Amino acid sequence: MNSQTPSMTPSTPMAGMTESDLRMQLADFYHLVSYLGWTELIFNHISVRLPGEEHAYLVNPMGLHYDEVTPENLLVVGVDGKLLRDSPYKPNPAGFALHGVIHEHRPDVGCVAHTHTTPISAMTMKGFGIDHDSFYGAQLYGRVGYHTFEGITIYDEERERILDSLKNKHVLVLRNHGIAVCEADIPLTFFLLWTVQRAAEIQCAASAIPGANNTLPEEIKQKCADDAQRLKDNASFATLLFDAMVRKMKRDRPEFA
Repeated sequence: MNSQTPSMTPSTPMAGMTESDLRMQLADFYHLVSYLGWTELIFNHISVRLPGEEHAYLVNPMGLHYDEVTPENLLVVGVDGKLLRDSPYKPNPAGFALHGVIHEHRPDVGCVAHTHTTPISAMTMKGFGIDHDSFYGAQLYGRVGYHTFEGITIYDEERERILDSLKNKHVLVLRNHGIAVCEADIPLTFFLLWTVQRAAEIQCAASAIPGANNTLPEEIKQKCADDAQRLKDNASFATLLFDAMVRKMKRDRPEFA
C-alpha cells in the first residue's frame, strides 16, 4: 500500500466481546439503519471485525434486506469478502472491496459502515464536500477524507487509492457516490454515521434557503471537533446512545425484539 498512508497503532477494538455479542449488536445496527430509512434495497454493507481471529469479519448475506438480517445469518468473511465458514447464504465479495481494505490496514477500526442516503449522496455531488459551519459539520472538522469516483467500487486496483484517500481519518466521502465511516466499535460507528447524516441533511436544507451561511471561525470548528473527540473517547456515551436507539426501535418495531 501507499507508503504515505500513516501507520496505525495496533489496538484490540471490542476486546472482551464474544462473537455472539457482536452478532446481536451488528444485527441491531442493520435494523437501526433500516428503521431510520438509510437502507439502499439489498445493497451496501456494515462489517465488524471478529476479535481473536486475524482478518475475519461479520457482514450481511447477499440478497437479504437489512430487515432480514439476524445474528444467526451474518456471514464470516475475510478481507476479500469470501466465506471463511460454511453458510447457506452467499457473500458479495465485490461489495467488500471498500470494507476489506480498511479493515486490513486499519487495526484501530473495528466496524465500517457504508451508506448513500439522498442527503449524503447529494452532498457528495458538490465539489466543496462537507460544510463544517453547522453544529454537526463542525464536529467533523479535520476528520474527513475524500475519494474521487472511479465507478462501482468492485475493482482490486482501486483499493490502494481508497486507503490513501482515507489515511488516518474516520470519514471517507466517496465523491458522486456516498459515505463510508469507520470506528473502533459498533456504537461509535453508529454515532459517527448519524453525525454525518445530520450534517448532510442540514447542509442540503441550508443550501435551499437564499442567502449566505453564517461561517464559523477556524478555532471554533477545531474546538467543536476536539470536544466531539472527547465524547468519542468516553465510549460509554456512544454505547448509551446506541442502546437507547435500539430500545426505541424495538418498541416501535417489535419484530426486531
